[in-house]
Amino acid sequence: MEKIIITHSVGEYILLSQMSGSAARTKAIGIAMAALLALSGCNSGAAAETKASERPGSESGRDQATVVRIIDGDTFKASMNGEEKTIRLLNVDTPETKDPNTPVECMGPEATKGLEELLPVGAKVTLELDLEPLDKYGRTLAAVFDSGGKLVNAEIARLGLGVPVLIEPNKKFYPPVVEAFDEARTRGVGLNSSNVACLPSQQVAIAAQAVEALAADPLSDSVSDLDRGHAGLVAALATVAALKVAAKAKDGIQWAAYKPAQLAAMTSRLDSAATVGAARQTAIGAKKKQLADAASAAAAAVSARQAAEAAAAAEAERIRNLPPAPAPYVPPAPVPYVPPAYVPPVYVPPAPAPNPYPGYNGPRCYAPGGKTWTPCSKR
Repeated sequence: MEKIIITHSVGEYILLSQMSGSAARTKAIGIAMAALLALSGCNSGAAAETKASERPGSESGRDQATVVRIIDGDTFKASMNGEEKTIRLLNVDTPETKDPNTPVECMGPEATKGLEELLPVGAKVTLELDLEPLDKYGRTLAAVFDSGGKLVNAEIARLGLGVPVLIEPNKKFYPPVVEAFDEARTRGVGLNSSNVACLPSQQVAIAAQAVEALAADPLSDSVSDLDRGHAGLVAALATVAALKVAAKAKDGIQWAAYKPAQLAAMTSRLDSAATVGAARQTAIGAKKKQLADAASAAAAAVSARQAAEAAAAAEAERIRNLPPAPAPYVPPAPVPYVPPAYVPPVYVPPAPAPNPYPGYNGPRCYAPGGKTWTPCSKR
């Protein structure tokens, strides 16, 4: 048998159904919407009674259920009228632990444990729907009240384990979730903790400190040490850049937990670290150039010395292979001139020419020159 309950709260009409099955629930919603249009102009006593029925503990307009098991920080299985359904807490979002396409997110296990403590298996709960009863996965979207009347959606936010989320048209339970999360911010718990390493605030601090520590080290005179420092700096700056992008996009529940002022402070810290890191990279580049120039100068000096030594060795070898040098010319000692002793010549008359005419002693006729003659009688 179908049962449709229409309630009115804070100027909004809320449609509820205790029917089983999504098709039947959709049909009931259609019927009830027509009824809402008819009732919207009425201010009868029945409206006041409807308001009263929405107070925690009232059975009218609510579904009773029993917790079967906790799936994650904002989802659980419950038994309702003999049927097991998946319940998704309205207006609060916790880190993922079960999405096959997403790694387990920071504080996800803690959120799951928190919901397990708030809703132990077998606990009786009261579910209240908003305007849109199902999400795109077919899960029932509900405000969940424990046996004491506490809104579990807000309690998860109060522990800092989930952030407020507003997806129109379901906004009825958004204000108490926001108020509870503001309390968690004030107390610095859960996603607002300052000592959980995987949270963005700590990741920002760790990344910035890593860059600052690398930048504070004295510049080494070793190129290999400078290269190692530069590689570490590149990795740290890559983390800083990724965190800046995530902070700007508020990428994920963890970033959505921060107020604008907190995000601005973290972004400023990252900007400062990036500036320090860039300056350090410039200094490393200048130091490497200085070392390279010094190494080049030293190498040039070594080359010049080696060239000079090689030239000297070659000259020495050339000299060693030269033929022996001739003995130096020593001029003979001067001999003093001693003139020969004068010996007067001894006249030796020439031997008389032999007489070609033996026995002839008559007149002689000499030939020119006077060396030869003939008897004059023979002329």
